[in-house]
Amino acid sequence: MPGHDLRLIAMPPVFRFAPSPNGYLHVGHAYSALLNFDLARQTGGRLLLRIEDIDVTRCRPEFETAIYEDLAWLGIVWETPVRRQSEHFPAYRAAVEQLAAQGLVYPSFESRAEIARLVAEQDARGAWPRDPDGAPLYPGTAKSLAADERDRLMAQGQPFALRLDMAAACARAGGLAWREAGAGPGGETGEVTARPEAWGDVILARKETPTSYHLSVVIDDALQGVTDVVRGMDLFWSTSVHRLLQTLLGLPQPAYRHHRLIHDAAGQKLSKSTRATGLRELRAAGASPAGIRGLVGL
Repeated sequence: MPGHDLRLIAMPPVFRFAPSPNGYLHVGHAYSALLNFDLARQTGGRLLLRIEDIDVTRCRPEFETAIYEDLAWLGIVWETPVRRQSEHFPAYRAAVEQLAAQGLVYPSFESRAEIARLVAEQDARGAWPRDPDGAPLYPGTAKSLAADERDRLMAQGQPFALRLDMAAACARAGGLAWREAGAGPGGETGEVTARPEAWGDVILARKETPTSYHLSVVIDDALQGVTDVVRGMDLFWSTSVHRLLQTLLGLPQPAYRHHRLIHDAAGQKLSKSTRATGLRELRAAGASPAGIRGLVGL
């Protein structure tokens, strides 16, 4: 407008730490949380805390309370209110419906035991393909079921999983990539080519749970305005699925940085059952926040 000096105002970067309250935090979580906190401070950005509690059978209130206590003890400050995924199931359900409207979703009715049997049968004929995490790709034929048969099974109350038709989804989305500020397991950095097809027909939701990790994480990052996703190396190739869903749903693409994992003395990736590296145990044994920073190399 004449007489006005209009300037573009750069928005601060937005980071997030998103644990699941299905156990107590360990030093690997501490490293990821502290790294996000430090990057937010260094860049003048914001840090969000998200509670990923879509698994209502394993997630418990006492674990959520412990997350807040452990992070505060570490000196981490986050914005409020905290987003809890269990309070936003309608948003995830709407995303599934959006993908279904594109003809990219179908129900599968096999139980986990039936899928294991199908995989074993396929393995007997030659190694059945696995995803980047080592789990077998979906081997069933539900995608070819007639619509009336699907409707009949669902009307009978059969349990089902809603899967993404990966071949159709990739054909619709075209070539995909993401910006990697860290380095992948094979040294991948910079512009990384996404390979969502390596995951097969991933589950988007189940009859009893209207979302999955892959779906809810991209919805939440978009709704919360997350610009920088900083997370563990174990999720590096999951980014392929996330880039696909972002494209199909018309969501913005954040920048990614996958960090090293913290391992135990045996060289194994830490889990929430590893009591020797649990933050609560270390704190009870006299550890300090500064000591935890030194332990994880910060």
